[in-house]
Amino acid sequence: MKPKTGVVGLGIMGRPIAANLLKAGYELTVFNRTAAKADAFVAAVGGRKGQTPAEVASAADVVITMVSDSADVEQVVLGPNGIIEGARAGQVLIDMSTISPAVTRAIGARLLEKGVEMLDAPVSGGEKGAVAGTLTIMVGGKPAVFETCRPIFEALGKTITHMGQAGAGQLTKLCNQIICSNTLLAVCEGLVFARNAGLDAEKAIAALSGGAAQSWMLTHQAPKMLQRDFRPGFFVMHEQKDLRLVLETAREVGVALPGTRLIHQLYHAIEAEDGGEKLGHISLIKAIEKLANRVPPGAE
Repeated sequence: MKPKTGVVGLGIMGRPIAANLLKAGYELTVFNRTAAKADAFVAAVGGRKGQTPAEVASAADVVITMVSDSADVEQVVLGPNGIIEGARAGQVLIDMSTISPAVTRAIGARLLEKGVEMLDAPVSGGEKGAVAGTLTIMVGGKPAVFETCRPIFEALGKTITHMGQAGAGQLTKLCNQIICSNTLLAVCEGLVFARNAGLDAEKAIAALSGGAAQSWMLTHQAPKMLQRDFRPGFFVMHEQKDLRLVLETAREVGVALPGTRLIHQLYHAIEAEDGGEKLGHISLIKAIEKLANRVPPGAE
């Protein structure tokens, strides 16, 4: 028999994750701090609504959290009416948010006092991957608990890797953000260079995608940049939160990340625009255009 599941957080990523659990045949209870989102999900997709995270925990065997930041996870897990208040020994919490590895370990220790296991399982793949059930999932926690929850992960993702003990999933996600953000910056610089050197940027993307410069960012995100499609699949404010976590952790482990620090600063320029924090993260190209004083005609 499949375990009963719960999802706390029905945002851009949490909603399709919850939908895929229902599609895979899991009984589901959901909660969102903006109650209207939970009401809309239940009406449109199914499952039942919990009034609090504690109520979700009391109805589920495995609870997934997908919220914005470390403090948000602490609130829904350990705060008033939090998951811990409805939890019981033998349950599992899977946190799929991207948060501090240190906070992950601290929350896990508190849950373990009540006999509840925790896996940190941040994801990569964005909204499209969440909808398609093809997320890359990086998991930290006890191997036996991971294997117990593997069928749930398989309903949500395509590449699922157990990375080690508690916090290892979050550390791997931070590695992912370092590589992705630096690759995105390279694509932004390449496009601004190509366009201002007189090249057909669309042809440049096609040519470069067949060689050593090929990357997911180039083939999937560069065309959106040319179309000025900055709708958020991943918000600038969430990118900045992730980069902040990267830089904090890098300081703790004694690693210099000059490229990532630069990108963090460039995003500050995007955030300074009215509504910039809610643009998609590929709007990074706007900062490079402004530095070149070459914003495309008619572009905002």
